[in-house]
Amino acid sequence: MTAEPGSSPDNPLDNTTDWVAKQLKEYDESDGTSWPTLRGRPLMLLTTKGAKSGVWRRTVLLYGEVDGKVILVASKGGHPQHPAWYVNLRENPEVRVQVHERRFTAIARTATAEEKPRLWALMAEIWPYYLEYQEKTDRDIPVVILDPRD
Repeated sequence: MTAEPGSSPDNPLDNTTDWVAKQLKEYDESDGTSWPTLRGRPLMLLTTKGAKSGVWRRTVLLYGEVDGKVILVASKGGHPQHPAWYVNLRENPEVRVQVHERRFTAIARTATAEEKPRLWALMAEIWPYYLEYQEKTDRDIPVVILDPRD
């Protein structure tokens, strides 16, 4: 018997945003040998558990790495609301991560006010558009730290 899509982190529902869905499909069809990129920047896979639904969902995100931790920016392109994946991990901080062939569980948290400037600068080097996204919104765009557990 096959598990319902979204019922576990091993069988998540995929983000249906066109470019994200395309990246996920290419990755899956290559059995993980073709790694997704966005304008030459590497992407990683993040699986979160729905804050309200409890459904596991997978998306593709730009990332950075510092001291063995994965760093994300919850920009949503400067949209006034946080991205769904960020809302989910605030409620359910245990997430699944894949960076190339490395798969692990992590505990997610929002960077503190003291941590954020250094991490924001790092991520803006990776993706300078984050600076434009922050200018587009009144929302303080969070930086997320994923601390590997295994």
